[in-house]
Amino acid sequence: MLPKWFNKWNAENPTNIYGPAVLLGGIGGAVVVATLLVTWGQPYATDSLQTGPRGTGMSVPEFEYELATPDPAIEGWFASTSDPIPPQGGETTAAEARENVPPGLGDLTVENYDRLLAAMREWTGIPDLFEDAASYQTAVGHTMVSMTQNLNENWGAHVNANKEVGVTCYTCHRGQPVPDNIWFQETPTVESMAGWSANQNRVTPVSQFTSLPSDALQKYLVENEQITVHDLESRVDNQIPGDPLIQHTERTYSLMNYFSNSLGANCLFCHNSRAFYAASGQVTLQWSTANLGIDMVQELNNQYLIPIAGLLPEKRLGPVHQDAPKAACKTCHQGYQQPLQGTNVIADWPELATTGDPVYAEPSEQAAVTD
Repeated sequence: MLPKWFNKWNAENPTNIYGPAVLLGGIGGAVVVATLLVTWGQPYATDSLQTGPRGTGMSVPEFEYELATPDPAIEGWFASTSDPIPPQGGETTAAEARENVPPGLGDLTVENYDRLLAAMREWTGIPDLFEDAASYQTAVGHTMVSMTQNLNENWGAHVNANKEVGVTCYTCHRGQPVPDNIWFQETPTVESMAGWSANQNRVTPVSQFTSLPSDALQKYLVENEQITVHDLESRVDNQIPGDPLIQHTERTYSLMNYFSNSLGANCLFCHNSRAFYAASGQVTLQWSTANLGIDMVQELNNQYLIPIAGLLPEKRLGPVHQDAPKAACKTCHQGYQQPLQGTNVIADWPELATTGDPVYAEPSEQAAVTD
């Protein structure tokens, strides 16, 4: 009944009973597991975000238990210890009663400003924020308040693409004076080498520790270079000056790899699998949201972050070019499709939602929003 090879082996090794038992047991166990998977299905339930037409593979599958696991950073979110107080008129303003008040917050009542200031100190991990007029943190903080108001007021199509969530200092800082996942310019990584090899095949955090080019964030999120790939025609037969080269393709792939790691999503979260390089008409809604995000980060870096280099001490600047820390997708998203898994961080803080007069909800309305 047993195979000939087994009878032969058994005859030559009459005292060794473990070898064949382990082999047959392993094979039998694998058969049992395979049978259970086929009959019972995948033991860990999954949920899929459909991003395109069915049958094209355009979905982002995730385990339900991972979706149900909250981002640990949410626990550190300082929401509110009290509701904002709608001004009735005639109250003392922050500009009148406090020092070093950031532009855009001077017209707040003292009560609402103090409430917001306590939150900003928690969010940034700077307990004396705005106390010292000579501190670089005060000057930088003023710029960051203006930046946050701009993001909420003018970039709602990206920030609130799915629902109102908004951004505050905590979205990036997470209780630290310097946010995680900032980046500096790192090329050329090997100054003694010439040509393209000077900025690829050298593992850096900016390239997500791959051999892809390390200048993608600088080129696309600061210098506004067009994101493109080379065509599929022969480079000998169809080489036109100005056409994208394979190097541009590698740089684009470096950026796309960064996007994927930042959002915890695959390529089909944005791209249509049947028309992968189509720039319009056949892309997903997420593609449009991502493009707005690229424009937003370009503005954020060029108008707010790069200009503060002169305010920062040397220890806060980049190791290669002494440049200011810059932001990109991972600075906010940190591995999730929505920062802090879509937690509404702006509902309690209308002062950061606009450069104009904040719109305060009445206490009963505020409770309903918070709940």
